[in-house]
Amino acid sequence: MTNSLSSRNFPLWRFLLPFSLQLAVILFIPIRSVYTYNFGTKAVIQTMPVDPYDFLRGYSQTLGYDISQVDALKKLPGGKDLTRGEQFYVILQSAPSSTTPPLPWQAIEITSEIPSNIPENRIAIKGKIDSYRTATYGLETYYMPENQRDKINQEISKLQRQPDGRRAFVVEVKVDRWGNAVPLSLWIGQQNYRF
Repeated sequence: MTNSLSSRNFPLWRFLLPFSLQLAVILFIPIRSVYTYNFGTKAVIQTMPVDPYDFLRGYSQTLGYDISQVDALKKLPGGKDLTRGEQFYVILQSAPSSTTPPLPWQAIEITSEIPSNIPENRIAIKGKIDSYRTATYGLETYYMPENQRDKINQEISKLQRQPDGRRAFVVEVKVDRWGNAVPLSLWIGQQNYRF
């Protein structure tokens, strides 16, 4: 008596269909980031390290943005209805002039849906309020080569402190038409560090 499994032909589609679905799921996230990186609109966001005393730990750093502060967002038009866990869009408007380092874009409005007609000098970036009452955009953690870590720490320590004691710098990002953002570079004073 032969084994019934070996005597039947196993259809190839039973292997290819699950394999294709798994591959599509695995590739979806990187493909979205590659699309945003190549076809998104460049914007500049004001940032400060979350922990000014130990900015880089290991190979990653955590950043906070002016647009991460929920209290400031609630003061913008449309910001009063922000609630934890819900998706929203911050409309950013470009700085009036081009400088080096670039000037940060200003938050001007909050919407619950992405606007269909945005002027060229504005973008809509997608965010969500997390359980810590902070707005997140998927731009909060960056990974940096170890050989740049010490140099970046030195550059940050040279920056003049803001009135609240933190040191400010900017991050260049690209934002696609759906509000997804990816980081491009970090500006610390006149020095630019690409991601």
